[in-house]
Amino acid sequence: MGHLQVQEMKDRLSLDQALSWHLQSNHYPPVPLSMLPVCKEAIEHANTGDWDTLLQLPKGVSFRGSEKAPVSEIVRAHHLNDFLADDGF
Repeated sequence: MGHLQVQEMKDRLSLDQALSWHLQSNHYPPVPLSMLPVCKEAIEHANTGDWDTLLQLPKGVSFRGSEKAPVSEIVRAHHLNDFLADDGF
């Protein structure tokens, strides 16, 4: 994944636009944009150190058979460290 590309997009675009670009361009297959609100919420929780909160996943998405996933796994699976205030775990 392109750390510099993410930084550039964050500087030039809104969070929604940069995150949408990241989910669609830096993943194969692209992450469905239905995950955008979940990723944003995961970023907010991670920035406050709340890594264990379970977040509701969109319809049709599951994590290990569950409709919820912990913030830590959402950040890890979607490579969201570059979107965090302290750049990661």
